[in-house]
Amino acid sequence: MRIRGDRWPGAAIMLNMDPNARKLDAVAIRCEARLSECGIRPTGQRVRIASLLLCAPQHLSAEQILATLRSSGARVSKATVYNTLNLFAARGIIRQLSVDGSRAWFDSNVDAHYHFHDTSSGALIDVPVPEVEFSRLPSPPPGTEVAGIDLIIRLRRKG
Repeated sequence: MRIRGDRWPGAAIMLNMDPNARKLDAVAIRCEARLSECGIRPTGQRVRIASLLLCAPQHLSAEQILATLRSSGARVSKATVYNTLNLFAARGIIRQLSVDGSRAWFDSNVDAHYHFHDTSSGALIDVPVPEVEFSRLPSPPPGTEVAGIDLIIRLRRKG
């Protein structure tokens, strides 16, 4: 139950008793610390975006993040969301994925893994590295080395 503090003197106590409010506060505090560790100034908008993305392993587009923030009452521009996501990706907090060329996805799981992409729903599903075997890779051009492998396995319904 959320009651604004200026309407009822005991509202602060009720907010502190709300387990969802405590959970959100804990996520925001962890996100603020993570941003600071990565050399990013934890502004209110950056913390909100990080809290949304990093609360669980997930794949979100900038449009989904913007819509979620705006539906919760946040006043944030599309440019701010894109700039923040690009900053987070550059600092290794999230990973940017290009799946089908239509839009970028942002992955909160930065550990090594691959993806299934359901072409009908657009859903992305993590695939652990041990579930995939490569029998041979081509040799990289002289003076280079393999820095990583991005694998997206596209799925469609049978029939």
